[in-house]
Amino acid sequence: MRRFICAALLIGSMAAATGCALPIYSADPTRRAEQLVYTSENLRLLLQEWERFWMVDQPDHMTPFRVHGGVI
Repeated sequence: MRRFICAALLIGSMAAATGCALPIYSADPTRRAEQLVYTSENLRLLLQEWERFWMVDQPDHMTPFRVHGGVI
């Protein structure tokens, strides 16, 4: 019985501490919003970099219409 209680306490304490030991974002709401914007911007840029690496951001050469390709 003691073993079951110790296991339950251990699991309960681990479930309560789920997450990072140090928080990633600030506790100040305005600073946290700024950090979240920066993080989402970095993730968006990462997706663009990934598409550029695999060359899927370029227009397809098999399109039925001409693509200008120059600066308009």
